[in-house]
Amino acid sequence: MPTIIVQDALTTPPTWMASFRDVTLYCDMFFGLPVVIESDDPDPFYRWLKPMGCMDFVKDFVRPGSEQGVIVANRRLRPGPFILTDRIVPENAHRLIAQIRGYAPNPK
Repeated sequence: MPTIIVQDALTTPPTWMASFRDVTLYCDMFFGLPVVIESDDPDPFYRWLKPMGCMDFVKDFVRPGSEQGVIVANRRLRPGPFILTDRIVPENAHRLIAQIRGYAPNPK
């Protein structure tokens, strides 16, 4: 089962926190895919996300390159499964969820 690896830059504006939470909820609850955030400096991102409930469906922070999985980022970071987006907003949340669903072993 792949891990969904979200680039830390996609957790701040222009990303909408409600859309970020929706995408991570689908990954965790409906697709059974763990979500992590990739960051060199997780502290400011944690302090930003936690009060808004955006860490509810995120398992952990990881160092760049330390985790294998599907990367959701605004640019190609390394070889492997990759979903490109410049932000997570209502206009693209359904597309992102559909793309991620393709990696789920038994999507509900």
